[in-house]
Amino acid sequence: MSTLYLLHKPFRVLSQFTDPRGRATLVNYIDVPDIYPAGRLDYDSEGLLLLTRDGQLAHHITHPDRKQPKTYRVQVEGEPDDHALEALRHGVMLNDGPTRPARVRRFEWPKAPPREPPIRYRASVPTCWLELTLTEGRNRQVRRMTAHIGYPTLRLIRWSIGNWELAGLAPGEWREETIHLPRSGASHNRRHQRPRRRRS
Repeated sequence: MSTLYLLHKPFRVLSQFTDPRGRATLVNYIDVPDIYPAGRLDYDSEGLLLLTRDGQLAHHITHPDRKQPKTYRVQVEGEPDDHALEALRHGVMLNDGPTRPARVRRFEWPKAPPREPPIRYRASVPTCWLELTLTEGRNRQVRRMTAHIGYPTLRLIRWSIGNWELAGLAPGEWREETIHLPRSGASHNRRHQRPRRRRS
């Protein structure tokens, strides 16, 4: 039995606990000792980050052979047409090779979580939310994929990793789950605790 911590990482927070340059880190949001991220999320991206102190569980989550699907909610500049979305579904050629096919759909999200600072609003430039699911994790892949089809990413929120979702967590909040990880695979005991925010 292990404990997994689900954190809604805010914008402009490093996925680590220290930074010599003084930028915001995880220590500003979660005060559980001896845990570390299972995977990472870019400084300028938001959303679900998983943390644990169990090496076997971290390996199960991050190992490429597991192909844990990751779903992102992405606000892009412009409104991609069907042809652009089909390109993502079939895979696009980036400078480090072709991507695997992705699941993608337009997504209406009238109550996206607040962000500080908010994205720059321009009345003359429409934006659109997409929901994009990948089974690989290259550096800044989502941003490169949307730029490749001509629609730059303005905001990126990771919504889920495998069966774990961001639902119920505001930016900066976290909760824990008890996980049973038998040798044959993972069985997720969904014993949630209420979302918590570190007190300042």
